[in-house]
Amino acid sequence: MWSRASRVAVADLVPAYSDCRVLHVTAGRLVRAQRPKERPEAVEIPGLEPITFRDRMHFVPGLAEPKHPAWEREWVDPLHRRGPKYEEMPLYKERPCYTFHQRTKLLEGVKQALWLTKSKLIDGLPKQILSIAEDPAYRIENQDERVKAAISHARFWSAPEIRPERARFCPVLMQDLLHLCRIQQPQFPTLGSRMLAENYRVSATWERETDIYRVCGLSGMLLSSKHPLPAMAGEEEILSTEKHTLPTFYPISPNIDLQLTNVYELLNDTGFRNGYPFPHAHTLYIMESSVIAKSFKPEPLRAKMIMFTFADALARAKMLYGEEPKVLHNPITVQCVATNGRQFQFLVFQLNTTDLQSNDGVKNLIWLDQDQFLYDYAKCLPIIRKKVIQVPDGLSGYCPETFSKFLALYLHGAV
Repeated sequence: MWSRASRVAVADLVPAYSDCRVLHVTAGRLVRAQRPKERPEAVEIPGLEPITFRDRMHFVPGLAEPKHPAWEREWVDPLHRRGPKYEEMPLYKERPCYTFHQRTKLLEGVKQALWLTKSKLIDGLPKQILSIAEDPAYRIENQDERVKAAISHARFWSAPEIRPERARFCPVLMQDLLHLCRIQQPQFPTLGSRMLAENYRVSATWERETDIYRVCGLSGMLLSSKHPLPAMAGEEEILSTEKHTLPTFYPISPNIDLQLTNVYELLNDTGFRNGYPFPHAHTLYIMESSVIAKSFKPEPLRAKMIMFTFADALARAKMLYGEEPKVLHNPITVQCVATNGRQFQFLVFQLNTTDLQSNDGVKNLIWLDQDQFLYDYAKCLPIIRKKVIQVPDGLSGYCPETFSKFLALYLHGAV
């Protein structure tokens, strides 16, 4: 609101700015709610009984506040139930345990996972997998067209949104790609001796230096088989890992981002009952889903792949060879594929030893092929900037080599 009087008053105070128009603003006082005054604590005098307002059943100034005994329910209320203390739980242990679960994101990523699993990293997939991927005899008929149709089904047809969430189209894409791999069963009958399990729980515990570590929880979909996968590395390559030095990330502790707990169970479980007809883990498929976990960046996702494939192999090894740490004469191999719906990570883990306490001796082996894009863009509407189409609508940038590796991992052990 403009005021002539305010203009004159300011002009008298500041003559240099007398020709300026001044905005007159009236500021109201901010009224704050007063906090209630804290009552002083009651003073207990030995030998004297305080006079309270219990009989009057309302507050009376000058009288002490009565102390009532804690009220206990005569029934079990699940919403207001007080659990026992940690020290009173039957699984409580004095020695703490560091736990890795499906929502854990390691700060150091792959380096930290390599130290925890006592493993050596090799870039790229093994030659056995690459030979299957490059051989045209193992290709599916009209492979590229079928893969593009699977991508279109997941991105355009499975959800009504223009830009669907990854937690919605990522599982659809994974199931469609697995369906394309399963149609190879008439050509390779051994594929019929496999089973795909969803939402299984694995648990594995081990000692590393002076601490106890554990991997447990949901990880994804596990493709299991009646027959184990063959070892990727020979005996000479396994023995050569004794000279390998594990990565270090000092001054960061290797326990960082792991959940510390004193209530745990030393359990090694593959997630399936004894007598399960498909006991050997073949390939673990990790995808972005609302059931399993939040979104992971590529580096923590690769660390998660290492930890859960290691847990599957370690639980199986301890079930076959016992709890005593030793170098395995028949290494256990587990594969893993992880994706966010567009970018794929491929991993092969070979468990060579269960002696994980020290940094010396034989190491486990990991082959990792990272950041493989299946396609660049899948847009319902084109992206236009300055009247120029930057990204066209539909599917663009399809990479056939990525699905060839996906198919090779699925066919490995059956060809």
